[in-house]
Amino acid sequence: MTAVPGVIAGNLAVAVECAAALGPGALLLPRAPEGPIPDPRAVVVAEGVAPSLAALDALLAAGARRVVQAVEADPDAARAAPIADALLRRLGAGLAPVAPGDPARGRSVYLGHLFLGTAPAAEPNLVRRLGAAAEAPVALVPYRVVEGGAAAIRGALSAAAESGRRLAVVDALDDRHLRALAEAATLYPLLIGTAGLVAALVAALAGDAPGTDAPPPPGPAAILAASEARATVAQLGLARLHLPSIEAGDVDATLGRAAPLLGADGPLIVAVPASSDRPRIAAALAAGLVARGVTRLLVAGDEACDAVLRRLDPRALRVAALVDPGVPWLTDEATGLHLLLKPGESGARDVLLRAFGHP
Repeated sequence: MTAVPGVIAGNLAVAVECAAALGPGALLLPRAPEGPIPDPRAVVVAEGVAPSLAALDALLAAGARRVVQAVEADPDAARAAPIADALLRRLGAGLAPVAPGDPARGRSVYLGHLFLGTAPAAEPNLVRRLGAAAEAPVALVPYRVVEGGAAAIRGALSAAAESGRRLAVVDALDDRHLRALAEAATLYPLLIGTAGLVAALVAALAGDAPGTDAPPPPGPAAILAASEARATVAQLGLARLHLPSIEAGDVDATLGRAAPLLGADGPLIVAVPASSDRPRIAAALAAGLVARGVTRLLVAGDEACDAVLRRLDPRALRVAALVDPGVPWLTDEATGLHLLLKPGESGARDVLLRAFGHP
């Protein structure tokens, strides 16, 4: 049994961030399991109510005593609220704290309103947004209470539960607020939030958050770049100054050009041009690169990561090392393949180089 949470994530990008927050050794399951899982410290990708309930049952059977329903930075209330209600019913719980803020990544909640950087979200009122889709009115634990620390938050959550509320949005303007919530919510089996909340729970329940300075795994390597996100474009521009690079065209021809450039000394960049077919091409290239001996594969781009994972179809991935916050190396223990799945905007400018130990 462990107090460190299991996580149910609605998509792969959220799951990767949460797996990184749990730290080296955590599991990432690309889909809801059909049978038992070996570790309660796992992140399960489960879209929809039924897969989420299956994921919950698997985590509880593995020994998880607390579960986080992980949501996006700007959560889809129409999807998240019904899943939360179903999870609460399955757990027999009365209330779940909701903390979608992640101040370390520029996402804050003030008086129940979500801010992405300094700008409010398109529909910033989380209390109203969740309340429109949830089974009961949604409570708010405002900034003035959160500033009072764990005891004040615990009292406000208790009052919300006694009034019949089942969800309670908790303000968070910095990481102290998430840490205080983690300390206050020890009796709640379900919490709803981002990787920031997962990291706060890990810090509160298991000590300091995992470090990021770990050596990369060995072996022939490739970077499959399939994203127009500004962060990835900048990262790719820097990496191309130091690493060999080719532009993808026909899949077979591209793999033929790539084969003699693959070695153990450093990664080959394979850039996939933007098109409606980009995810399929990225997946086919990933499979071909692995078949040609690549054991370290970095994939950049949300849709490309999803497509590559479906094509390679690993049953479980274990966090091996952290390159940046939210950017982990994952190991498929069944095949020995090392994967780094990088959503478009994540990572520092030199992350593509540091991921492979390049100075």
